Amino acid sequence: MSSLASVNINRHAWFTLGILSSTLLVVFFSETMLLPAIPEIMRDFSISYGTAAWIFSSYLIVAAVMTPIAGKMSDLYGKKKVLLVLLTIYVAGITAGAFSNSISFLLASRIIQGVGLAAVPAAFSLLRDTFPPEKLAIAVGVFGSAYSAGSVVGLLAGATIIQMFGWHSTFLSIIPFAATVTIIVARFVKENKRQLITDSVIRNQERSEEQEQEQEQKLPQHHLSPSLDIKGALVLSITIISFLVGLTLLQSGINSNTLPKVGIAFLVSTISLSVFVFIERRVISPLVDMRLLKDKTLMPSYIIATATGITMFMAYPAIVQLVRNPIPLGFGGSAVDAANVQLPFMIIFLVFSSITPIIINRIGKLNPIIIGALISLIGSVGLLVFHSTKPVVSTNLAIIAAGLSLTIAATWNIIVSSSPKAFVGISVGVGALLLFIGMSIGPALTGVYMENHQTIKGVQGSYPSLGSYDLVYLTSAFLSSITLGFALILRRRAVQKTIEI
Repeated sequence: MSSLASVNINRHAWFTLGILSSTLLVVFFSETMLLPAIPEIMRDFSISYGTAAWIFSSYLIVAAVMTPIAGKMSDLYGKKKVLLVLLTIYVAGITAGAFSNSISFLLASRIIQGVGLAAVPAAFSLLRDTFPPEKLAIAVGVFGSAYSAGSVVGLLAGATIIQMFGWHSTFLSIIPFAATVTIIVARFVKENKRQLITDSVIRNQERSEEQEQEQEQKLPQHHLSPSLDIKGALVLSITIISFLVGLTLLQSGINSNTLPKVGIAFLVSTISLSVFVFIERRVISPLVDMRLLKDKTLMPSYIIATATGITMFMAYPAIVQLVRNPIPLGFGGSAVDAANVQLPFMIIFLVFSSITPIIINRIGKLNPIIIGALISLIGSVGLLVFHSTKPVVSTNLAIIAAGLSLTIAATWNIIVSSSPKAFVGISVGVGALLLFIGMSIGPALTGVYMENHQTIKGVQGSYPSLGSYDLVYLTSAFLSSITLGFALILRRRAVQKTIEI
C-alpha cells in the first residue's frame, strides 16, 4: 500500500516538474528571441551601445529586486498563488513590449517583465516541496535545463521572426505560450498544503522566540511584523541602479565632465548598500536574511551564481555585435547568422544541464562546479586567442557553455539542498537576486567596453573595435577563475567537515 502511494507521489512530482519547467522555458524563450534584434533596436531608436545594454539590465535589475520579495511572499502567502500573480504580470509585460514605439516605452515594458521573472524562486520552492531529497538534484537539473531548451528554441525562432516580420513580432509570438502556461499552472499544479502549514508553524515559533528576546532587551515591538521589507527593496534598487548608472557613464570615458558623475553614482551605490545592510539587520522580516550570507556553504555558492550571471550576459550582446557588424570589424552577418553562431552555446548548455544531475550523483555536489569552472576558463581563453571565424567562435562558445551549465546546475543544487527548509523561498530568492544582479552587470559592462573602444568605419558610422571583444573574453576568463577559487574553498570546507565528523 505504501509502495503504491509512493508511485502516485512520484508521478505527481514528475508531472508538476514538467509544468513548472515550462514556466522557465517560456521566460527564456522570449528573452533569447530578442537577442539577435539588438542592432535593429539601436537603429530604430538611435541609441548607443550603453543605452542598448539597459534593454537587458533594466529587466534584470527589477528581477533581482523582486526575486527575494517573491521568495518572501511565497513563504508567507503560498507559492502557487504568488507564482500565478507573477506569471500574469509577465504576460502583461510582453504584451506591452509588442507595442513599443520608443526606447522609454520598451524599457517600461521590460521593467514589467522583470517583475514577472521573479516567478522563478516561487517555482523552485514548489519543487522543493514536491520532490523527496534523494530526487531533488534531478528535479533541479531538469528545471534548469528548461532554461537552455527555451534559449535554443527562442534563438532560432527569434532570428527568423526578426528577419521576416521585425523585432516587435518576437513579443507577439510569445504571448499565447505564456498565457497557456499560466492557465496550466492554475489548473494542474497542487501546492503541498501540509508543508505550508508546517513552515508557518516553524516561522511562528521562531518569531515568538525573537519576540521574547526583544522583550527582554526592551526593543520596539513594531519590528516584529512579518510584512514585506519595502524599505529594503527600495534601498537595494537604488544600490543596483546607481552602480549600473556609474558603469554606463564610464562609456564616455574618464574626463573632467564624467569623473564627478561617475564618482557620485558609485558613492551613492556604496552608501545605499551600507544602509541596506543596516536595515536588513534590524527588521524581523528582512528582504535578505543576513544569516544566510554568513553560511559557509551558501555564501560561496551565491558568489559563484553572481559570477556566472555576469559571464553569460556579457557574452550574449557581444557575440551578436561581432557577428552582425561589417567586415573587418565583424562578420557582416544577419540576425539568423548571429543566432546560428550562438546556437551551439545554447544546445551544449541544454545537454549538460540535463546530464548534470547524473554527474552530481556520480562524482558529488562540488566536483561539477570545479570541472565546470576549468572548462569555462579554457573556453574563455580560447575565445581570447582564437575568434577570427564564425566556426571557431561557435566552438569556443560551446566549450564555455559546457562549463557554465555544469557550474550553474550544481550551484543551484547546493543552494536548494543546503537552505533551511522553512526559509527555502527566501534562500532561493537571495541566490536568484545575486544571479540577476550579475546578469544585469554583464550587458552594462559589455556596453562600456564597446562604447569606449570604437573604430570609425567610413560613412557607415562607428563600431566596436576588435579590442573591445578581447576585453569581454578576458573578463570572462577572470570570472571563471573566481568561480574556480570559491569552488575549491567549498570543497576544502566539505573535507574539513567530514574529518570533524
